[in-house]
Amino acid sequence: MTANIRPYDAETDADALYDLKTAFERGLGESTGGDGKATAYEGKLTDEYRERWLAWVDRCVADDARCVTVAVGEESNADIVGYVFVLPERLAMVWDAAVINELYVVPEHRGTGVADDLMDAAVALAGDQDLPLDRIVLDVDPANERARAFYDRHGFEGWGEMVARSLDG
Repeated sequence: MTANIRPYDAETDADALYDLKTAFERGLGESTGGDGKATAYEGKLTDEYRERWLAWVDRCVADDARCVTVAVGEESNADIVGYVFVLPERLAMVWDAAVINELYVVPEHRGTGVADDLMDAAVALAGDQDLPLDRIVLDVDPANERARAFYDRHGFEGWGEMVARSLDG
């Protein structure tokens, strides 16, 4: 299985991209962090969240069309089978580096090179950004061994650790 890599098109790709975003979020909740994380991730996937997230994608893509890159299967139905979302350069100060917000490939296309092609697109975009530090960063759950192995293979290494707390109290 192979795929074509191209910039996201809001006119034709929004529904498919959000379907993949939903799968990404559910995968995070199901495979890492236990029931509480799964419930929190599932609970945010509302119609309002969909509209807000797609509007945010549109704002990022307006900065640079390559911020969201999709992989389109070469089969006759040409479904989107993966995506990478790199924050635009104007947000590089968040981590003083380029930031991969999300990278997701549908299970049927994992291990086919699609994720490698998406990572290459992300690194190319990051290389074109004017960054405080020449780095590309991302957040990956330590329990997600498959993702960690993929990022290790692409030369990523530990750089701090993220912690979080609820704003409810």
